[in-house]
Amino acid sequence: MNRIRILLYSLCLLLTACSTEKNFRPDRKYPVAKLQKDYRIFRHVLETWHPSLYWYTPKDSMDRYFDRGYAAITDSMTEPQFRTVLSHVVAQIDCGHTSIRYSKAYAHYLDTARLAQFPLILKFWPDTMVVILNLNRHDTVLRRGTQILSINGRTARQFTDTLFPYIVTDGYSPIGKYQYLSTGLHFSSWYAALYGYTDSFDIRYADTAGGVHETFVPLYNPRADTVHKSLGKVLQPGTGQRGPGPAQRVRHRSKRSRRRAELLFNRDLHMDSATATAFMTLNTFEYGYHLRGFFRHTFHELKDKHIKDLVIDVRSNGGGDASLSTLLTRYLIDKKFKLADSLYTIRRSSRYDRYINKGRIYSLLTWFATRKHKDGFYHFGHFERHYFEPFTRDHFDGHVYILIGGNSFSATCLFAGALKGQSNITLVGEETGGAYYGNTAWMIPDVTLPETKIRFRLPRFRLVIDRNRVKDGRGVLPDVPALPSVEAISKGVDFKMARAKELISPPLRQSPATDSAVRPTPQDQH
Repeated sequence: MNRIRILLYSLCLLLTACSTEKNFRPDRKYPVAKLQKDYRIFRHVLETWHPSLYWYTPKDSMDRYFDRGYAAITDSMTEPQFRTVLSHVVAQIDCGHTSIRYSKAYAHYLDTARLAQFPLILKFWPDTMVVILNLNRHDTVLRRGTQILSINGRTARQFTDTLFPYIVTDGYSPIGKYQYLSTGLHFSSWYAALYGYTDSFDIRYADTAGGVHETFVPLYNPRADTVHKSLGKVLQPGTGQRGPGPAQRVRHRSKRSRRRAELLFNRDLHMDSATATAFMTLNTFEYGYHLRGFFRHTFHELKDKHIKDLVIDVRSNGGGDASLSTLLTRYLIDKKFKLADSLYTIRRSSRYDRYINKGRIYSLLTWFATRKHKDGFYHFGHFERHYFEPFTRDHFDGHVYILIGGNSFSATCLFAGALKGQSNITLVGEETGGAYYGNTAWMIPDVTLPETKIRFRLPRFRLVIDRNRVKDGRGVLPDVPALPSVEAISKGVDFKMARAKELISPPLRQSPATDSAVRPTPQDQH
């Protein structure tokens, strides 16, 4: 009897889910009253829970942003329109861990709808935008490395001035925002949200000789492009991988193959025995990629093969678990260190917990892990007191070149920041997107608004890494800058890796006096 009940209950859930998905309308508009209700909850949850709401933006300024967001709700809105309003408010907090997400239903729609897109993926830096990829494969004009001067009359500066106030980052550094716009379809999605698409785009561009030209390119339609179908799925925001064919044997083999490719993408090591140099790519500190074993095996092998120089590429590492970034740090650092001078949350529970995913579980964890201090906050005392020692076994004492950039974030900044200034460590690249002074993270549940089901991330702990650092809103700065150029992108040159290799093996040059080869001086290198 119980089995029958379970079967009927499961069938009802399945039918309900199918009906919900079938009836989903992406153009649905929510009435003002429902939007205002969600907005009030959105604001109250942030004011109640966010420990760094006024860290970079004063309370009176933040109050004005909240009020303007509420005042913008004058008519019914679709979910993307309401998300845009919320995104502008959240971006003013200057916390990269606090961001707005679509509802699960809308995110699923984006994963499967294969919507039309702006056809160019661009690399942005100050006053510059350059083609990285053209989705319209038949276009022979706007190739990789083409500098775009304007799109429908708007320059790179005009785009960044408009889009940056909607993009979250830690503190005041713009590098993370430039890199965000340069990744995947982020620019495309925000172009659609703030300007709207047209059937074609008026593009002004410069050729290699500096001449200015104009062309019109159509909107990219992934449904009509059979060659780029798989590419369209990868680039679609929030897309997950689909399963392969029907045969179980093929499915298992394909799953193993995908898993190997995923591991190789997220952590890889190769060595150049001729120069005694090793190159580590590390794109995550998340669990699930066997990083503990990878680190253990890597540093044993570096010692066994007498590697002198190690390049660690964390440019695409958005962070993950701080215990794993700390583990890697211990193989490289030459002194004991703390994870944080202070780590605290402002409360343990509130009446808004019902909107927070697993809110009661997080509150329970906070009760066990924290203690209230004289400042009125609940501190995670273990990490404020505990010092981590460098490993003695397989510790790497050669020179380390760490490649960093705008996508280096969160735990990656803990790693790079802890090693910054050490005599055998050189940070190469661009300023990180994550802050050097500290961040707001640790426990980051989702909050789901009851009417629209829009979600936003809510970090619950403020972490100050080292109180002696200046809270200037900047990321971890490189010791040796390696900045993008139109020429490097056009030729497909990895300019940050190339700079690191130059530091390891400086190129020879001719001496004017002796006409013999000499090495560049340190001043030349920097």
